[in-house]
Amino acid sequence: MTTHPHAARKGRDFIARHGETVYNIAQRMQGDHPHTPLTRKGFAQADAMGAALRELLGAKPKLTLWASSAGRALQTLAIIAEHLELDWHSARRDDRLVEIGMGEWSGRYYHELTGADADFLDVEARLYRRPAPGGEWYDAIAARVGAWASDTDNDPGDRLVIMHGMSSRVLRGVLTGADVMPQFDAPVAPDLPQGSIALIEGGHEAIAHLGSGGPSMAAPA
Repeated sequence: MTTHPHAARKGRDFIARHGETVYNIAQRMQGDHPHTPLTRKGFAQADAMGAALRELLGAKPKLTLWASSAGRALQTLAIIAEHLELDWHSARRDDRLVEIGMGEWSGRYYHELTGADADFLDVEARLYRRPAPGGEWYDAIAARVGAWASDTDNDPGDRLVIMHGMSSRVLRGVLTGADVMPQFDAPVAPDLPQGSIALIEGGHEAIAHLGSGGPSMAAPA
C-alpha cells in the first residue's frame, strides 16, 4: 500500500552528497554558492562513491543522472561517472537541488558567529536554528525539492542524484514520507558524512555507501 506519493516511483534513487570542498576545510558557509572546488580528500571521496556504485551496478548501468547546478556537485558527478563509464555531460542539472541559501552570510566563516548569533547552529540536529539574514529556511527547501521530485517521478528506472548536505537531507525526508520536524518546518532525514550515498526504493531508505567525510557541523555543504 502506497503511504505517500513518491513511494510509487518505479526505480531506485541513489542520493549522493558531494565530496569535501575548500570551503569545508576553511569552515566557511557555502550554501548556494555556485562554485567551491573539491579538495584532494573530496576527490578521493568521489572516487570511493564511484567504486561503490560500480561494484553495485556494474559498468554503463541504465541510470538517469541528475545534479545540483553547483560546481562541487558537478565535479563529484564527473568522477563518479568515470567509474560507471557514463558521460557526465548528459546529466540533467536543476537549481532546485542546490544547497540552502545563506543570504547575507554566504561565504562567512563559522568562527564569526558570536554574540546573538552564537547559537545559530543546532549541533545535535546538525542544522541551523533559524534562517541566515536574507537566507532560506527548510520549508522552502522542501517545496523546491518536492517540486523536483513530483516533476521527475516518471523518470524511467534507477537514477543518481548528486547534491548537498542539507538539501539532500530534506529530499530524502520528502522521498521517504518522513514527518515534518516542527522546529525546522520540514521533513529532514538523518545526517550522513560527505561522500555518502543513500538508496531510496519504494519510499524506504538504506545506505548504499557511507562516506569518509565529517558531519555537517560546523560546515554544512
